[in-house]
Amino acid sequence: MRMLHTMLRVGDLDRSLAFYTEVLGMRLLRRNDYPEGKFTLAFVGYQDESEGAVLELTHNWGVESYELGTAYGHIALEVPDAYAACAQIKDRGGKVVREAGPMKHGTTVIAFVEDPDGYKVELIQAKS
Repeated sequence: MRMLHTMLRVGDLDRSLAFYTEVLGMRLLRRNDYPEGKFTLAFVGYQDESEGAVLELTHNWGVESYELGTAYGHIALEVPDAYAACAQIKDRGGKVVREAGPMKHGTTVIAFVEDPDGYKVELIQAKS
């Protein structure tokens, strides 16, 4: 078995695609409309689906927002430098909700950003 993808429901697909591709630097891997089901699936990631897990953005036509609930945590991305990543994300119009710095009760450097739908994305600085 292997991990394929994580799915998030999004209210505005174009806005979400812009965030994940332009702000976080992922690539749009594929996008399919399903008119009979009234939804669109878009897959984004840093590598092809055959090489690693990706993110599936599901847009149900006519639904503009979702309640995030209390069970969802976050998506985590490894970055070479969390401080530089936060600066780049801000420059690209992204929202940093926890600046880069050591995690509480540890030394790992982390930060959090938020996508347009309010989903949290953790940035974890790679160990050198």
